[in-house]
Amino acid sequence: MKKHLNPKLTEHIKTFVKLVQHKLGAVSKAYWELSPEKRYRIRLALFAFGILVLGFIAGRLTTVHRIIKTEQQEKEIVVDRSGIISLSMPGINLNPEIYRFEKATLQKVPEEIKVPGRLVFNAEKGKLLSARVSGRVERIFSFEGASIDVGSPVIELYSPEFNSAQQEFLLTHQTVKILSQNSSLTNLLADAKITQDAAANRLRNLGFADSDILSLERSGKTSPNLLMRSPLKGVVVKRNVEPGAIVGSGEPLVFLADPKALWFTGNVFEQDARLIERGQRMRIHLEAYPDREIIVQVNYVSPTVDAQSRGIMIRADINNTDGSLRPDMFANAKLQIGTTQAIVVPQTAIVRDKEAIYAFVRTGPENYRRIIVKGFDFDGKRFAITDGIEPNTEILVKGAVLLNERFTKQE
Repeated sequence: MKKHLNPKLTEHIKTFVKLVQHKLGAVSKAYWELSPEKRYRIRLALFAFGILVLGFIAGRLTTVHRIIKTEQQEKEIVVDRSGIISLSMPGINLNPEIYRFEKATLQKVPEEIKVPGRLVFNAEKGKLLSARVSGRVERIFSFEGASIDVGSPVIELYSPEFNSAQQEFLLTHQTVKILSQNSSLTNLLADAKITQDAAANRLRNLGFADSDILSLERSGKTSPNLLMRSPLKGVVVKRNVEPGAIVGSGEPLVFLADPKALWFTGNVFEQDARLIERGQRMRIHLEAYPDREIIVQVNYVSPTVDAQSRGIMIRADINNTDGSLRPDMFANAKLQIGTTQAIVVPQTAIVRDKEAIYAFVRTGPENYRRIIVKGFDFDGKRFAITDGIEPNTEILVKGAVLLNERFTKQE
């Protein structure tokens, strides 16, 4: 028995089919009204869309559901009140090529304090040429930085007093020469020789050399100007006069120094005053020669504290035989004030974070601990730990920075 559809439903279906046919006809008409190029592009787009749909359907039909197992590594970190951080990393073995542990051992190391300073001329080996008589500067032979030898002329000075002293010497010399020809005047000759010696000493006090006195005796002619000669072999450090200047007796003219005799002068902080004394060993490093180390001993400790820097000046002699060192070079010294027991490790074992210094130890096969330590830089390449690490502990000497990153991530 056939079932008949509802007449109204049948009518709606027919209407929908006619509408679809009308729309398809309109689309087909619009399609064929397009240019061949546009119709070609539409066909390519429909073809690509069809491939995309088929690929999606095929992918859904062939999807394989796999069960992936993940292992969760259990890490436990503990921080105590003192700042010590312990980290447990089960199943993780540190690469020995990156992380290297050694057994901590105590050794005797020098205890030092830093002393900033500079090099200066040794004032004890220097000489100050001053005017021993009033006069006028006629000529300057050597200016600042010039090298001089013993007896080299430095300044030429005109002085009426010097000319008068020469005339006095010549007069006494002639008197001695005349009296020596008469044997009956021995008493007068002795007095004349005493007067001559006094005149010669006066010339020496004015700066006349013995060779100049002999030359004056032979020639019998006075020199118009006084030549002031260098008493040492060195350099001219400072000059206080210009050519043509009028100077008085005792006025400083030129300071001479030996460049091979230098001082290291440094300042020790006031709070370390009780730790310093003469004879202590000091290691000096210069900024100009970073790989060079000079070993000296303190030979002077200032009895007073500088009012401005609040430091105590110490000094040591430096032998500059090769002439490579220069005055006013900056230097950093380390003054040994005693010895102490410490665990010496490479700088690669130390991590610095603001004011804190850390080191790492291994407390078990998979357990590590970050500890705050105290100490000081030993020689630029090593660090001396004086507190925080116990002897015979396995301490990390290489890779501390990398392990600290692991701790920081977990922290």
